[in-house]
Amino acid sequence: MQGTKKNSSNPLRYFYWPIAKLACFLFTCLPFSLHSQDIPKEFIKTSDSLIFKAPSAYTEIDKALRTNRRDTLLMRYFASSAAKKKYLDGEAYALNQLGTKYRNISKFSVAIELHKKALEAADKANNLELKVYSLNMLSVAYRRIDAVKTALDYAQEAIELAESVPVLTEGLKRSKNVSLNGIGNIYQNLKQYKVAIEIFEKSLVLEEELHNKLGQAINNQNIGECYEELGDLRTALNYYRKSLAFNEEMNNDMGRVICNNSIAQVFIKQKKTLKAKEILKTTLSKSIALGDHFISSSVFINLGWAQMELGELEASEENLIEGIRLSVKYDLPRSQAIGYNHLSNLFIKKNDYEKSLLFYKRSKEIEDDITNETNVRYVNDVLFRYDTEKKNSQIEALARENELVRLKLRKNENTLLISTLLLALSSLILYILYRQFQLKNEKKLLTLEQSMLRSQMNPHFLFNSLNSIKLYIINNEKKNAVYYLNKFSKLVRKILEASSLKEISLAEELETIELYMNIENIRFSNEIDFQINIENGIDPNAIKIPSLILQPFLENAIWHGLSTREDGKSIHIDIKQENDYFTTIAITDNGIGRAAAEVIKENKVLKRKSIGIDITKERLANFSKDFQNTYEVQIIDLYDENKKPCGTTVIVSIPTI
Repeated sequence: MQGTKKNSSNPLRYFYWPIAKLACFLFTCLPFSLHSQDIPKEFIKTSDSLIFKAPSAYTEIDKALRTNRRDTLLMRYFASSAAKKKYLDGEAYALNQLGTKYRNISKFSVAIELHKKALEAADKANNLELKVYSLNMLSVAYRRIDAVKTALDYAQEAIELAESVPVLTEGLKRSKNVSLNGIGNIYQNLKQYKVAIEIFEKSLVLEEELHNKLGQAINNQNIGECYEELGDLRTALNYYRKSLAFNEEMNNDMGRVICNNSIAQVFIKQKKTLKAKEILKTTLSKSIALGDHFISSSVFINLGWAQMELGELEASEENLIEGIRLSVKYDLPRSQAIGYNHLSNLFIKKNDYEKSLLFYKRSKEIEDDITNETNVRYVNDVLFRYDTEKKNSQIEALARENELVRLKLRKNENTLLISTLLLALSSLILYILYRQFQLKNEKKLLTLEQSMLRSQMNPHFLFNSLNSIKLYIINNEKKNAVYYLNKFSKLVRKILEASSLKEISLAEELETIELYMNIENIRFSNEIDFQINIENGIDPNAIKIPSLILQPFLENAIWHGLSTREDGKSIHIDIKQENDYFTTIAITDNGIGRAAAEVIKENKVLKRKSIGIDITKERLANFSKDFQNTYEVQIIDLYDENKKPCGTTVIVSIPTI
């Protein structure tokens, strides 16, 4: 590997390296043997659509593929499809994602070849953003194996490319931050910790401006590592915890493992060894599950260190050797140096000074390889050249800016006048557009309210209700006729009153639907068991909802669910406080289910078109604009033990804030 000498005292390097190169050749040079039947149809559809649209921006490609970007099978399929259709931007994206995946499981040779192929595709596509991204990924991969010179070359090229355009896109800004972070890492590797902290702090400020939580997590972690090396353990621990908080917020398992490993390392240095050991045991199982051998080797070594401090010498030796074995196998010289150093101290505790000296020499040899004078001179020279060129560029930019200022001053009056006129015209246009938007919304709201009223007062319901009352009169059941006539008139009055209100209390809505159900129940000879259950602690008078939103769901349950059921009909309404943000209203019927109802509906000669629920959903969506959260409607089919339909539940979630 360029930038890192092979350590002759580690013969395993010469065994694993050819195997890694062969695996890399087989992966990158042989054609993908993927068949479309191995790929989910939904992904094939997404892939074909993306290749057809062929966006060039990283964010647009990532938006379509983000959920699948760590799936090597899908990314290989997409890379192959994009290459066949000459969609170079998509091919570069997929190859970079594959490279990142293999880098995270410590297959660095494969990762590097994939990133190089991605760089070639981005270069052919003349896509600056993806070229900078590919260069950064190469820099990270080489830095992981301590190839300092090569890593810096790629980071330097990336930042120069990013700054070659006058206006940076958000993607280029993010890539520039990655490059800056990479240069900081190289200073850190060269033990120039104060300089590294300055660079990481600059990168952190830029990541905060972009609201990039991952970038903030990484920079806080790096700053913590620098303070730890400087011996300021309290400050280091503070930065590690900040990084962990961002990773917890993002639910980033890899970030958690890295932060907890660093926190445990500080605890060992603070003599909180037992606490460190417990953290490392949990962290070790998670790092192994993630398959990142880079971090796993470090966790093994730290666990061995903690056990050594606790006097558990046999377990310590076992974990230190495993950590060193991983670092040798996956070409991680820095981890090897640390592991051999701890192993040297372990054999001092075992009074085996000969082995202790042997392992100490190995540790020093590897450290000397990493920080050899050639690397240091090369890095300092390149960094000095970069700083000089940057300062010269800034001086030229200031000179051009002064000339522009003088030109602007001469044209100041005309510019001010034109700007004022344009501002006034823009304000007028914006006001007109805003008023049109308001009027359109008001018209839409009015149309919804009218449609809602028509659905509540539909002719079928009025005819059935009056017909039932007429039947009581014919049968000389005056008491029942008067009773239901009073309820009918009260219901009509409530519907008319509520239709003029934007919102009413839940208590009023429940009173209205109870009247509605009493009248509808006449048709079913009062066979419907209708109940309203309100959870303790809920005050229905304090909850505000859009007027007349529950009746369409009850009507739907009666017409399509219960009307063809022979006996045991029931509708229950359960009102519960789901959490601090939502109150839920669940309307459950024991009807025949939606599938059976749809079949019956299709076989009817006269089909009744139900629009009440659609109107209700649209009204709820419109009312959601006044709340932080949104109204939600879920319709759940119920099944018995034999998987037969046994009813339907409609859940309306009402936001409280």
